[in-house]
Amino acid sequence: MSDEDITIQRSFHFVVRKRGRREIKPGPKPVPPKSNSGTVPRISRLMALAIKFDGLIRSGAITDQAELANLAHVTRARVTQIMNLLHLAPDIQEAILFLPKTTKGRDPIREAHVRPIAAEACWDQQRQAWHMLEAHTIVG
Repeated sequence: MSDEDITIQRSFHFVVRKRGRREIKPGPKPVPPKSNSGTVPRISRLMALAIKFDGLIRSGAITDQAELANLAHVTRARVTQIMNLLHLAPDIQEAILFLPKTTKGRDPIREAHVRPIAAEACWDQQRQAWHMLEAHTIVG
């Protein structure tokens, strides 16, 4: 060996494990992937669920809403509330599916707001009520 000093440089980071234990990991700290901030509104998820439920019933995988409620561990009334979203005009269903993500606070449009619209039989009246709801609600 020579009298020269040897310097070794390594990068590492700490990872916190169970009970606060720290573990040394080689390499730089991984950068978490950028996620789209915000969450999909609950009414959008329920609309998608209603479409999925309808597909299961139509395909014969599920016999009826009672079986669906039993499998989902919810009441039959709740399944009916979700399935009633299918009574909305197709353009309203599409608008619900593509609502912007909620970045803070409560979802601006909730299922309770949409239930009376879905109960209306006439699609033109549904559209009027939907436009009024959109106008009175801050979306985005």
